[in-house]
Amino acid sequence: MQPLHLTTSHRDETLTVSVSGDLDIATTEQLRGYLFGLLREAGSAPRRRATLLLEVSGLTFIDAAGLGILVSVRNHALRLHTAMRLTGVPPTMRRLLRITGLEGHLT
Repeated sequence: MQPLHLTTSHRDETLTVSVSGDLDIATTEQLRGYLFGLLREAGSAPRRRATLLLEVSGLTFIDAAGLGILVSVRNHALRLHTAMRLTGVPPTMRRLLRITGLEGHLT
C-alpha cells in the first residue's frame, strides 16, 4: 500500500491537483477533504476557478471507493460552477472508467 500524495498548482483559471499513490477506502476521505477545501477556497475568491484538473498519472491503485469519491467531488464542483476532469489517466484506470461508464463524465 502506497500513501496518497497530493500537490497543487494554480495557473490562470485552472487549479491542478496531482494525485499519486493508492486511492482506496483508506484514503478517500483525505482526498475528499482536500478537494472540497480547495473548491470552497476557489469559490470564495474574487474570480472563480473555471477548472479543477486532477492529474492522476501517479496513481498506483484505485478501488470502487476511489471511483465513488471522484464522482462525489465532480458533483460538488459542478454545484459550484467549476468544471472537473481527470488528466494523465493510466491505461488500467481508463479501462475501469470505461467499464463503469464514468469515462465520459470524468475525462
